[in-house]
Amino acid sequence: MAKAAPIVHAHWYHMIEGLQASPTEFYAAVERAIAERQVPDTKISRVDYREGSLVTAKREYLRVKRRQHIFDICGAPFGNGFFVSWWLGEPQGCLSLLAELPFVGGFLESVLKPLTYYMLDTALMFQASVHNAVQQVIGEMTEAKGLRALTEAERKPVMREFFQD
Repeated sequence: MAKAAPIVHAHWYHMIEGLQASPTEFYAAVERAIAERQVPDTKISRVDYREGSLVTAKREYLRVKRRQHIFDICGAPFGNGFFVSWWLGEPQGCLSLLAELPFVGGFLESVLKPLTYYMLDTALMFQASVHNAVQQVIGEMTEAKGLRALTEAERKPVMREFFQD
């Protein structure tokens, strides 16, 4: 079943020219790399997102969930290469809707879901673990095909603020 897109906190993507792989092969390798890291309370599944409206095709993503945070990872052939992306976020829920209320939304969110260093640290640990697993798999796949490794700049995710003012 199609899932609603999460509220995004960070993302990363890269097009790897010359790499030919199947999404199934890529997802299985990422699942193994995550399992090696023994990240606690992690659940892995597959989710489908529509390409557009209700009548368009669906794309399968690998979902890695830990508590309220989710990673949706995409691996797909594109032209002469292989595209990889991930999105770190939280599912949309009732609290997300309350936070949008004028005047009281921010207050309700701060009372019902206060931001703590622990929450931020564990979210960053989760992000680093999954990101490193994806980078490991990309490194293994590019090395096996004799392609260049990603540069340090190409490996960096794009962060967004966890909470807007």
